[in-house]
Order: sequence, then structure tokens, then C-alpha cells
Amino acid sequence: MQLDTVDPDPAIWIQIADNSIQISVQQVKTWAAVARNGFQGEICIRFIDEVEGRSLNKQFRNIDQATNVLAFEAREPGILGDIAICVPIAQREAREQQKHLTNHLAHLVVHGTLHLCGFQHETDEESATMETREIGILNSLGVDNPYTDHGTD
Repeated sequence: MQLDTVDPDPAIWIQIADNSIQISVQQVKTWAAVARNGFQGEICIRFIDEVEGRSLNKQFRNIDQATNVLAFEAREPGILGDIAICVPIAQREAREQQKHLTNHLAHLVVHGTLHLCGFQHETDEESATMETREIGILNSLGVDNPYTDHGTD
């Protein structure tokens, strides 16, 4: 884990439980802060391994495999919730999609943060709204559209 000297948002907590990545805590906080865009409340982002990812997905979604990102909306004032990003899944997806891992992680952080802010993708309309918002946020962060075919995300 890289230690940073400036904390852009003390309401965003980062936990790195999978040491296979080197990532800037400050950068991750910036991604979440930009995605939060006016929504108030604490967020904890945890980078996890596949064992923990599978366990969480099984426990909360009854799916017995790890997924790239899980968002757990809080039901308490002042807390938006928690995001779990499965590092091995994200690494595999970035390789398969020929994307830079850092940019793919930015997308997953933005995606999870938007879920904590109430955005969903259960219907086509919700998906279009959420994807448009993700693309705009990522563009403001200098990250290409993650939904393009063979994009450089």
C-alpha cells in the first residue's frame, strides 16, 4: 500500500486486504469523492481477495463466486455504505478487456459509489442513466469510456 500525505476526503476510508496491488489511497479517495458528487456520508472501500469476495457474494447475494464489485448501502445517517472490490477479478477483467488496471479500478470505484448514492441498473432505463453518469465522471477523471469495445479504459 502506498501511503499518501494529503487526505482529500476524510469521510472516505480505504482498506487494502489484498496486497497484490499497489494503489494510491489518495487517488481512490478522489475517484469516490468525484462520483459522490454532493451526496454526503462516509464510504469505506475495501480491496479484497477472491476468497473474501466469494464469501461476501455468497452471504449477501447467494451467489457462490466472487464478483468484481459489491456495494452495501448503509441505512444510518451520515454513512453511505461500503464497497468491496475483488482485486483478482478486476485484474483478470482488465487483462481480458485490454484495459489499464488503474482505469478499471477507477470504474469499479465509481460504479460502487453510484450504487451507494442510490443509482441502480435493474432496468434498461436505469442502466442507461447509470452508464451515462459513469462515463461522464470517468471522463472528468481522464478515464476513457469503459463500455466501448476494446477500449483503453
